Amino acid sequence: MSKELNLANPSGKELSRSLSNLETAKDHEVQRSRLRSIFIVITCTAAMVANISNTTSVSISLPTIEKGLAIEEEQLQWLVSAYSLSSGCLLLFFGRLADLYGRKKAFMLGTLCQIAFSLGCGFAQDGLTLAVLRGFQGIGASATIPSALGILAHAFPPSRARSIAFATFAAGAPVGSAFGMIIGGVLTQLTSPHWRSIFYMAAATSAVIGISGLISFDADVPSAEVVKRVDWIGASLVTVGLVLIVFVLAQGEIATDGWKTPYILVLLIIGVILLALFLVWEWKLEQIIDDDPSRATSFWTPPPLMRLSLWTRAKGRMAVVLVIAFLNWSAFISWSFWVQLYYQNYLLLTPVDTMIRFIPMFIVGCLCNFFVAMVIAKLPLVIFVVSGTLLTATAAILFALIDPSVTYWAFGFPSTVLIVFGADFVYSSGTIFIAKTSLPHEHSVAGALFQTMTQIGTAFGLAISTIVFNTVVDTESAKLGVIVNSSDTNAPLSAQLMGYKDAQWTSAAFALMAALLAALFLRSVGIVGHNRVIRHVNSDQTIAAHAAADDTGIPDMSN
Repeated sequence: MSKELNLANPSGKELSRSLSNLETAKDHEVQRSRLRSIFIVITCTAAMVANISNTTSVSISLPTIEKGLAIEEEQLQWLVSAYSLSSGCLLLFFGRLADLYGRKKAFMLGTLCQIAFSLGCGFAQDGLTLAVLRGFQGIGASATIPSALGILAHAFPPSRARSIAFATFAAGAPVGSAFGMIIGGVLTQLTSPHWRSIFYMAAATSAVIGISGLISFDADVPSAEVVKRVDWIGASLVTVGLVLIVFVLAQGEIATDGWKTPYILVLLIIGVILLALFLVWEWKLEQIIDDDPSRATSFWTPPPLMRLSLWTRAKGRMAVVLVIAFLNWSAFISWSFWVQLYYQNYLLLTPVDTMIRFIPMFIVGCLCNFFVAMVIAKLPLVIFVVSGTLLTATAAILFALIDPSVTYWAFGFPSTVLIVFGADFVYSSGTIFIAKTSLPHEHSVAGALFQTMTQIGTAFGLAISTIVFNTVVDTESAKLGVIVNSSDTNAPLSAQLMGYKDAQWTSAAFALMAALLAALFLRSVGIVGHNRVIRHVNSDQTIAAHAAADDTGIPDMSN
């Protein structure tokens, strides 16, 4: 028998609720062809690619958008931040809705939202309108991504197929990053509508994804929860709290007086207080419902949006994995952001020339998917996470040591290859761990929690690395007798180079902290992938049966 840590460790009452609906899971067992199963994976992965590319394609087009709509440079970042703000802060809410009312429904609604607002972005005539529409575009992603994770976990029981499905889905992140830069650079420079083309392309891509999902996804299975109600108080607290914190992280460095600006400090404090209240509220609801399940019908005591006990699963390893995801994503996105600026603002490359340097990310991302799928069921989680975080750190260190006079193949190329392996190793093993740890009715919420941590990590990583970059540029310029203006356009090249290098050292520090956490706390988790080959059915029955075996001491003979 495999010496794996018992990952699913729900409370007795929670387990009883899951087992009480075991017959319901049996009644909804679904048979499907291999081709249809493949299209489920392709569709969910394409949704991840579209989500990430919606950020990177706009990032590479910002200089063109700035000229086309006459947007002030200090406000330009909101065309990126608005999407991240809405897509990251509503993940838990939409994850809960997907678990309760149907993951396929939530996925389709999210896709329709992305189609409509992507088209709206393409027709925007001013910067404010474009930023607002980008925010609404992000709402679509906050519905599709947790739904996609739930759909994959529900469609593929613990098996080799699940390992392949999640490895493929995880590859969508680095592939989406590269795809967005490639398609953004090409469309912006070579098409007549220029930057508007990227939004037309996003709408068309979302339409294809929606049609594929409509055809390939299984019909929604009724939730196993007896009381299907939304914790609106918790949803409001966490959403507003996250919005304020992410807003502050994005705006703090460009505010009038930087981080000392009064409204920045006030909003940060309010955001932290709201998140603290959310955690207290969820803990209280969980205690009330566990003590007396009948109280879930009361308006004031609905089932919690997110059970805090979810963080303690697998003897607290769930919390460790979530923090590692936060740190590694801080490193990955910061690497992408500063490398892109280094190519365009320091080396003065065109969008197409910049795009060409990111092509290896797309190719390696596809190859990495096959590698992870082959070995995820053979190596323990700690190997994947430690190696992934160290690879991410190495990629950042290469750019921190870069010599602009040498060829791209000396520093740029190996860094671009390593960053993909680093991101994919951590993301794929992390999502498989999350799916294995959570119960059937939690799949979308658990996936949303993982995604939320990566989104907060994005804002945090960019904020900290931007502070480092600006501080270093100002300091190095002052040594040369130059007072840098607000847009850094007069900063000496040597000062800019030091800023880019130190920003990458910051990215490396995030990844190294994640590696240390993994080495210390994930050693006993064991293998999270699966070797078994089984027929294509829903996984609710399988997981509930495994949970019953774990709780009753019956050996799990499924492997």
